[in-house]
Amino acid sequence: MYSKTSLGADQLSGPALSPRGKKILISVGVAIAAAGIGLGVWSAAGSDNYGPSANGCVNVVVAGATGGATLHYCGGNAKTFCRSAYTHDDKISLLGRPQCAAAGLTEARLSAS
Repeated sequence: MYSKTSLGADQLSGPALSPRGKKILISVGVAIAAAGIGLGVWSAAGSDNYGPSANGCVNVVVAGATGGATLHYCGGNAKTFCRSAYTHDDKISLLGRPQCAAAGLTEARLSAS
């Protein structure tokens, strides 16, 4: 048979790496592994800027056509959002009511102020 149609043992093994090439390959592998481990630790231990609703800040997660979105309101914007949520019956308002209550912005408290 011709050597172009059937690979011989010399063609299957491929070229050997030099000691310098092996060191470079190991270094790149270790760097990729370290970056992956670092990213995992950061994502597990990092703080969430939009945590649960509390202390006058409201966070509502709504579904969208291309994924979810977080509505984040604090202070006067949160009060305005919650007043609207208690007076309307759309989906976002219904999702927002429990979050407003968790933030301490209950319907009774908002109507009193």
